[in-house]
Amino acid sequence: MPPEWAPHRGTWLSWPHRESSWPGIFHRIPPIFVHIVETLVPHEQVYLNVTGPDMEADVRSRLTHADVPLDRVVFHHHPTDDAWVRDHGPIFLQRSVDGQFEEAVLDWQYNSWGDKYPPFDNDNAIPGRIAGHYGLRRFVPGLVMEGGSIDVNGAGTLLTTESCLLNPNRNPGRTKADIEQALRDHFNVKHILWLGDGIAGDDTDGHVDDLTRFVGPSTVVTAIETDTTDVNFDILKSNRERLAGMTDQDGRPLRIVELPMPHPVYHDGERLPASYANFYVANGVVLVPAYHPDRDQIARAVLQRCFPTRRVALIPSTDLAWGLGSFHCVTQQWPAIPA
Repeated sequence: MPPEWAPHRGTWLSWPHRESSWPGIFHRIPPIFVHIVETLVPHEQVYLNVTGPDMEADVRSRLTHADVPLDRVVFHHHPTDDAWVRDHGPIFLQRSVDGQFEEAVLDWQYNSWGDKYPPFDNDNAIPGRIAGHYGLRRFVPGLVMEGGSIDVNGAGTLLTTESCLLNPNRNPGRTKADIEQALRDHFNVKHILWLGDGIAGDDTDGHVDDLTRFVGPSTVVTAIETDTTDVNFDILKSNRERLAGMTDQDGRPLRIVELPMPHPVYHDGERLPASYANFYVANGVVLVPAYHPDRDQIARAVLQRCFPTRRVALIPSTDLAWGLGSFHCVTQQWPAIPA
């Protein structure tokens, strides 16, 4: 699996339509997706899963109204249950054979984070639909896993969390050794790094894309909470301490860049899993969730130093977070085949 910062052929999105994912404010969500597409299309193609012709017509109208060039948008009539394509979409793999690159789709089973929000049959079918449409070989490991639960450096190391991948609501009866072997077999990684728990409000049981992300072969950014009274303080401190003792696949200590947490974000009294670590790296731009002006600018500066050749775009994400996710959760990269 290439790292996210490798060149993309494009970005996949599943257009939102499940009002219960954003109760009371769903009308605010499609405009955020328009903003996402508008930000991405100057840099790469956008592939949209829509439920059918009526949704396609609606989305085309919204994009046209926003002056988004539709020649950079590819529509697919793939029914979905929800918009979290990071977790239900395909993971694209590449390999070189005799100097020729091949690509394939990795199709883990998806059960809506432990059967929390049924139905999810349409979402679970998305990798197979995409592989079939594009004639790509598809590997089906037979285990439950979501794209947001792992992160890779493209050089042989994978980062994940115990709270998610070892949760019995995913693969009951599978040991840590079983899960590690599956990750090695299907991602072709040599080295697996385990963090602990996820942040408050995260209904995925602790996806790593709210905690720590690779931004280089041996460099990670990791979320840090400085308020000792905040529920996330001990969680993130423990993960930071684990990272300090970790290495990459070649035994080199990780370079750790600290990323602030936003001020706590609530909706209807519920703590939301707001984190700047849920950014998305595209060809020429990094989409970063924005929550509060002071912390937003600090996070932007940190990530700009990590990606000096890309524009770091802050996009308001409080409404999106009411659905318990942000920009990384609603995107999935399609890596480009190297020239």
